[in-house]
Amino acid sequence: MTPPPRERLARVASRARTAAVDAAARRRGAWIAAGVLAVVLVLVVCVRLFLVDRLWPETRVQALLDDAAAATAAGHLTAADGDGARQLYEAALALDPDDVRPRAGLSDVARAAVVQAAAAVEDGRFDDAHAALRLASELSAPREHVDAVATTLRRKEAAGAGLDRLVAAAQAAQAAGDLDGGTHSALPLYRRVLALQPDNADALRGREDALASLLDDARRGLREGGLRDAADTIARVRAYDAGHVDLPDTEARLTEELDALRRRAARNLEAGRVERAVAEWRTLLAFDPDDARAQRGLQDAGAAYAHRAERFARDFNFADADAQLREARALAADSEAVRVAGEHVERSRARHARLGPQLPAGARRQRVDALLEQATAAEARGDLLTPPGDSAYDKIRAARLVAPDDPAVARASSRLLPSARQCFDAGLRANNLARARACLDAREVLGDAGSAVREARRRLAQRWLAIGDERLGAGNLAGAEAALASARDVDAGVPGHREFAQRLRTASINPN
Repeated sequence: MTPPPRERLARVASRARTAAVDAAARRRGAWIAAGVLAVVLVLVVCVRLFLVDRLWPETRVQALLDDAAAATAAGHLTAADGDGARQLYEAALALDPDDVRPRAGLSDVARAAVVQAAAAVEDGRFDDAHAALRLASELSAPREHVDAVATTLRRKEAAGAGLDRLVAAAQAAQAAGDLDGGTHSALPLYRRVLALQPDNADALRGREDALASLLDDARRGLREGGLRDAADTIARVRAYDAGHVDLPDTEARLTEELDALRRRAARNLEAGRVERAVAEWRTLLAFDPDDARAQRGLQDAGAAYAHRAERFARDFNFADADAQLREARALAADSEAVRVAGEHVERSRARHARLGPQLPAGARRQRVDALLEQATAAEARGDLLTPPGDSAYDKIRAARLVAPDDPAVARASSRLLPSARQCFDAGLRANNLARARACLDAREVLGDAGSAVREARRRLAQRWLAIGDERLGAGNLAGAEAALASARDVDAGVPGHREFAQRLRTASINPN
């Protein structure tokens, strides 16, 4: 008879519970088995580490010693992968520093390295000989044995290198004036000879004369102001022979020139010639980036630019004030003087914005008159175009900003214009092109005729090209490029600039 539905449901539920219990039991069994296996593995590792390695290290040391002895006998003395005799003995020594056997084994390796080096010399395998001698020296092989093999090695290398041919090539390069231009120049060739045969008299004598000639060039460069090139030459000589007899005197002269340059830079800064001082401080820093006096000098120059910015801002000449402030920040961004100057410029700018458009006619007249009186006083002092901010030119320019159409300002500009022209001509005659450029800018602001200004720009640009040509002829590619940039900045269409640029590119591609 079919059981009632309720009984059937109870049987199904009972079977499901029984299956779930069985499944859980199986999972617990699997976890227990995995745990037991893990414990067994841990025990195996512990036994290996703490019993074999810790309690019986002699077994490992002996195995290393046996392998090292076999490697020594096979001539496999050293290997980067660790299976060379040296590395195996060193591993054994690390396991037991008190064991004398690894040290004795390393001595055997050193002696075997000397034997290998001697055999390599006899076979003409000079690279292998050098490597074996290095190994012998590192393992403290007897010095007399190493030196004997090294002497034989140098003699055989010299015989195979054709030293007489190298010396002749060096002497020919020296006679042609090619002392240190490349691998086939005199000094590099002499160095190759002396590396193989340190007592070669011809090479020693030739190197001495070549270095003396370079030091003569360095001293002449110092006299002519070529500090950087002279310093580079001295460094090259020192690399070839730090004991050259003329080197101390030349280095002393270099030190004197550096000190003199520091003094000139300080005097120029004190006299208000900030640009010149900055160039000199930078020359010093190019020679020695850690020159503390030069670093302080640039900080002081930054403060001087900041003071200029303040003076320009007082006259509401914000273009020049901003330019001076940029220079100041480039030199001394963290300077308190530069920070204060920046605040001063901004306050002046805000004041000008408030007062400028609404400035009453009377106040404008008063401001213009004050600036023209200051310009007259500067003219009386002879400060026509310098110092920046306080010159007659700067005061008149500030007056033009306030009242560009004022007749009194126009008369003052006309009165100063001849001085600006004379200043430009004097700058060209003295080859002071930076000064000539400043005077040219003054001529333009003061209202000089457009044709006259264009003609002056052409003359100045041509002078810059001439200087660039001189620098290119002297091999000063960087100086020639700077001169070309200056010429184009003054007059972008100056005749000959494209041809000169092409010559400069050619020289840069083929510097020799």
